[in-house]
Amino acid sequence: MDIGRMLTWSAERHPHQRAVGGPRPMTFRQWDAYTNQMARALADLGVRPAQRVMLHMANGTELASCYLAVQKLGAVAVPLSTRFGLTEVEHCLRDCSPTLVVTDATTSDLSAQARAALPDPPGSAHAGDPDDAAPGSVALAPLVQGQADGPLSVGIADHQLSVLLYTSGTTGRPKGVPRTHAAEHAATVAHILQSGQRGNDVTLGVMPLFHTMGVRTLLASVLTGGTWVPQRRFDADESLNLITHEGITALYLVPTLYWSLLQTGGLQQLTSLHRIGYAGAPMTPDLAGRLIDAVHPRSFLNHYGSTEIFTFTVEPDVAARPGSAGRAGPFSRVRVIATDADAGPTDVVAPGEPGQVIASMGSPEAFTGYWRRPDADRTAIRNGWYHTGDLATRDEDGNLWYQGRVDDMIISGGENIYPADIEAAIAACPAVADNVVVGLPDERWGQSVTAFVVPHAGVDPAQTVRDAQRFIRTSTGLPSLKRPKRVIAVDRIPRSPVGKILRRRLADGAYDALADTAAPGGGANRTETTR
Repeated sequence: MDIGRMLTWSAERHPHQRAVGGPRPMTFRQWDAYTNQMARALADLGVRPAQRVMLHMANGTELASCYLAVQKLGAVAVPLSTRFGLTEVEHCLRDCSPTLVVTDATTSDLSAQARAALPDPPGSAHAGDPDDAAPGSVALAPLVQGQADGPLSVGIADHQLSVLLYTSGTTGRPKGVPRTHAAEHAATVAHILQSGQRGNDVTLGVMPLFHTMGVRTLLASVLTGGTWVPQRRFDADESLNLITHEGITALYLVPTLYWSLLQTGGLQQLTSLHRIGYAGAPMTPDLAGRLIDAVHPRSFLNHYGSTEIFTFTVEPDVAARPGSAGRAGPFSRVRVIATDADAGPTDVVAPGEPGQVIASMGSPEAFTGYWRRPDADRTAIRNGWYHTGDLATRDEDGNLWYQGRVDDMIISGGENIYPADIEAAIAACPAVADNVVVGLPDERWGQSVTAFVVPHAGVDPAQTVRDAQRFIRTSTGLPSLKRPKRVIAVDRIPRSPVGKILRRRLADGAYDALADTAAPGGGANRTETTR
């Protein structure tokens, strides 16, 4: 089934049921009609089937409506992270060659800069207040209002692309992950089966649509006939208010956001919430226990997967097995194999032994290979299996226990972050003689991006830490999600006899801090970089 038809059929089943909550509520019939109008407006702007439409917008009803309108046209939605800087946005524009870029007030200036760097820039439309539209950008709202709201006659095959999601790869450069309508439908059905989501559920839509969790939250609500309540950007107090006033029953978030909700002290006072789940990063058993004590959920799910293949494994009972990633989903097949570079699907490790996680490309939830990246395909897809780059063990009962990354990727707040780009930026700091970036365990973020820096001889370590913090904030151009939250001064970076950095030693705490931004009295400012 194509994704646009999901909304139309739900509108036929539940025409008067609330589809969208928040400041601009709509029934399913109203939302279906509005997205039909928007699809016609996009067609008037030149969008045709199979062409890419970049959606560079903040979370909300307008972004979700644009997303669904693109589906109805048979075009390909490319929701772009609002956390990307100019370099990343320009790369994605060159990489996917969109016909149209849709922006809003939060992204129009950055998008205009990125498009200006292209020899043949795509068209631009502005969603939101027409008065905020940048020069040369078409105001979308007046164009939508003048359109017919009946169904479109566009034939869309299951194998056609539905969405192109960008995820950071092993080089740190965003990689495109194309997903078909069939894969998106299968992943949505899997999510419903795994989470137990029903038509009477009201779900908070705070996970962004450039993240696979955000897409799944939206489409599961559409397919079940539930209510999706958007939140423009996460704010813990605002989320609690939405949960209370909208009667939200289900949350599907990264652990970082649950940590923030707990910090408010108001989570235990909610009465409507009964279904919670997390994905995108590991959750500490302590955080899981605090959530259970606060919410007393009827169901508590850990979903382990990726943008490439939505589901690897699912732990349906976090209360019983905190930290477990569970077993393969209903459409999935997973193995834990040796970490050797040439290991294949038959090289399964024994229970309790760490190995790399691979997942079958035979899953209907699987992607079709990376966008214009045959090199990445050769690395990740071998003999019909997707090599995730993750480390895990399996217990005697077959449950998977996530251990980290085979490589050096940091997963912070559900986002993949590669240290090389950050290290290269910090290396330009005059105060730093050497540096390495690792992810340290963090209850809120899962892993916290941490920079270990070596001062020049004779220089005060606390001063080096302060200078490095200032340089990272003002002179590197790093997007906020890549800026280290913590800077630690050490006398040397541990290396093997052949010069390989021994990151694991630092991640395990085997270092003596000369100065540390997180340590009271450590001689450095304790201010953390805001994500």
